[in-house]
Amino acid sequence: MSLAAYHVKGVLEAGCDEAGRGCLAGPVVAAAVILPPGVRIPGLDDSKKLGEAKREALRPLILEKALAWAVASVSPEEIDRINILKASFLAMHRAIDQLATRPEALLIDGNRFTPYPGLPHTCMIKGDGRFRSIAAASILAKTHRDALMEALHQAHPHYGWAVNKGYPTADHRAAIRTHGPSEHHRRSFRLLPEQMELF
Repeated sequence: MSLAAYHVKGVLEAGCDEAGRGCLAGPVVAAAVILPPGVRIPGLDDSKKLGEAKREALRPLILEKALAWAVASVSPEEIDRINILKASFLAMHRAIDQLATRPEALLIDGNRFTPYPGLPHTCMIKGDGRFRSIAAASILAKTHRDALMEALHQAHPHYGWAVNKGYPTADHRAAIRTHGPSEHHRRSFRLLPEQMELF
C-alpha cells in the first residue's frame, strides 16, 4: 500500500512521530516534517519496517525535499518527572516549535496527543505506515536518536547502546544488573524484571 500524500487536500500538514518511547535509557526524540504535496521519496515507509542502512539513506533525501523539518528531544530526567507519554508529546511540541514554516494542521502518529496551541491535529493510529509526512518524521526521529545513543555509547560502552539503542534487550538488562544504572537511564522505568530495591 502506498503512503498517502495528505489527510486533507490543500492543507499544509506537518507529520509528527517519536522514537525511543519504550527505551530504558536516553531521551525520547520527536520529529515534525512538512513535505511538498507532490513530493516523491522512493522507499519512504514507517521507520520500523526499514533496516538501518535504508533509514540512513532516506534521511538526507527527506531533509533535502522537506519544506520544513525539525527534531527535538526530552531528557531522561524530564521523562522521570512528567512520565513518558507526556514527554513524547512534549518532544513533538518542541519539534513543531522549531519548524521554519508554520503548518496549518498536524498529523500525529498514535491515538493520543496534547493539543498544540493554535493548530488543529488529527491522531492517526499506525500513521507512520499510512502518511508520507509521518513516515518521514519517524525516520528523522529514529536516525537522530540512534546517533545520540551511539555517541552516549562511547562513554558507557558496557551497556551496548551502539547495538541496542537503549531498548530493554537481555544484554542491556544484564549490564544494568552488573554495573547499575547510569545517569542516562530512566529511573521511573522498570529497568530490571525484579526491579532491585537498591536503585
